[in-house]
Amino acid sequence: MVQKLISLSIRNRWLVLLFSIGLFVWGIYSMKQNPVDAIPDLSENQVIVFTEWMGRSPQVIEDQITYPLASNLQGIPKIKNIRASSMFGMSFVYIVFEDDVDIYWARTRVLERLNYAQRLLPEGIVPTLGPDGTGVGHVFWYTLEAPGSDLAELRTLQDWYVKYGLQTVKGVSEVASFGGFQKQYQINIDPNKLNYYNIALDDVLKAVKSSNNDVGGRKFEMSDMGYIIRGLGYIKSIKDVEDIPIGNDGTTPILVKDVASVQMGGDLRLGIFDENGEGEAVGGIVVMRYGENADRVITDVKVKMKEIAKGLPEGVKFKIAYDRSELIEASISSVKKTIIEEMIVVSLIVLLFLFHWRSAFIIIIQIPVSIAASFILLQAFGISSNIMSITGIALAIGVVVDDGIVMVENAYRHLSESQSKS
Repeated sequence: MVQKLISLSIRNRWLVLLFSIGLFVWGIYSMKQNPVDAIPDLSENQVIVFTEWMGRSPQVIEDQITYPLASNLQGIPKIKNIRASSMFGMSFVYIVFEDDVDIYWARTRVLERLNYAQRLLPEGIVPTLGPDGTGVGHVFWYTLEAPGSDLAELRTLQDWYVKYGLQTVKGVSEVASFGGFQKQYQINIDPNKLNYYNIALDDVLKAVKSSNNDVGGRKFEMSDMGYIIRGLGYIKSIKDVEDIPIGNDGTTPILVKDVASVQMGGDLRLGIFDENGEGEAVGGIVVMRYGENADRVITDVKVKMKEIAKGLPEGVKFKIAYDRSELIEASISSVKKTIIEEMIVVSLIVLLFLFHWRSAFIIIIQIPVSIAASFILLQAFGISSNIMSITGIALAIGVVVDDGIVMVENAYRHLSESQSKS
């Protein structure tokens, strides 16, 4: 078989040359398309289900949310393992799939199962899927630098402007906000006043919820023109909350301000984000989507940040806290330098060892073609160009030329013997 293959290659030298050129060009194309990262993604193929029920203890979360979800999600095909954890007000269920399962197929199956499992949960509780990222998807961290600014204002700016802008970048799965205070209207109810007016706490909650809403009406025509009638009810200030009616005392309405004090405050925090011991900071974490090119995503995020910066208030600017592109460029550059040095050293050794430039050229030409072909396989198997995969290619350069040396030496010996006999 090998002899026939060699004979076929000798008879069709131009075909072999064209095939080698095509393989080299295909490899260069795969090299440019292959995702680039500093470290390989060895995380498990998993889907995270997150459920929030604030104010409940871990035991209640475990009994009423975590256990029903984990039990019903076990029926999904190709599941390797299910892990879950419960904490104050939150539940996490980790569904680990087989390694050969497509992540988006897995997410679709989990969503289908959640539609069935949700009926077992308390009323109003909706489980959601985590971002389609991995354990190494946190590729970029930033903070909003504004000396003397209010942390609540910065968090609002992050949540309602910066976050939505960065989420439009291709390859970004999620932008997670951290630090500062999340603004909220806080109603501090006096139980003695509720008892005095004979009003239940649920009545106050229902009144506040129903009042924060716009009401649609009908179309009204007048003077050949049509007008749409609607009731405007969205809360815009503390006074709007205070003036919400929750009952009546004869003909006198009882308002929220009669039984409670209303203020603007920050949501409950379980921790703070401190930057370099200089005080609290507000910012975000950019999570890369599964299988994307980390270096390209970070570059696109930086470009988008320049556009977003034009709309920031005066004195507010971005500050990079973590940028993996620096690690990617440094590691890939180091490995590339090593590969080039090895190619040069191996080529010189082969040339000196054989001392025949045509024979040495046949062996040396295998190196770039083999390296290019390896990137085709990396792309085919979904392996990124990282420090481990490229280092493996560098280590294999010396092995690549071994068989070529043996074959050329053997061919040279047989040619010499044939010439001596003739």
